[in-house]
Amino acid sequence: MDLGAVGGFLIVFAVVGGFELFDRTSFATMALASRHRPVPTWAGASVAFVGSSAIAVSVGAALVAFLGPGRIGLIRVAAGSALIAYALWLAYRGPESEEAEPTSARTAFVAAFATVFVLEMGDTTMIVEILFVTDWGWLLVFAAGALALIAVAAWAAWLGDRLGTRVEPALLHRIVVGVLLAVGALTIAYGLAPGAFAAL
Repeated sequence: MDLGAVGGFLIVFAVVGGFELFDRTSFATMALASRHRPVPTWAGASVAFVGSSAIAVSVGAALVAFLGPGRIGLIRVAAGSALIAYALWLAYRGPESEEAEPTSARTAFVAAFATVFVLEMGDTTMIVEILFVTDWGWLLVFAAGALALIAVAAWAAWLGDRLGTRVEPALLHRIVVGVLLAVGALTIAYGLAPGAFAAL
């Protein structure tokens, strides 16, 4: 690896990780880790991030070109709607059912994978990875982007787990439902009017 490749790796890692650190996907991962086991939640989010990075560097650019920027928004609207539906389901179940039925590692993995994978389709970090491929090639962008996203997933899962162990279950339940509703609404708004969210 020459200095140019090292510099490219660091730039991709910093930009992708920086975009994702305060992204709605990171907050959704925190919310999931606060009510599921943190390690399987991190694993599910990481696999989804790696999958989204693979799509971004291989077929992502072709997908954006085929669908056009207007239709990418529909994917975001679907992702936001799914999060809102999940939040409403949690609200309907209530915090008591969560205490009575602890989630399995498989449930935590699947919930994190599905949420993160759907949210990442057409997300800013995915588009940034597509753009970086033209400068540094697919392998470098995939490696740097995937590692950055795995690190962000670890941070979000750790923070969500700390929140889950320090907050009373009924209050935590309301926080999780509120965060998921807010993230879902933001995702739908972003899908319908991306120009209003230039920083996302």
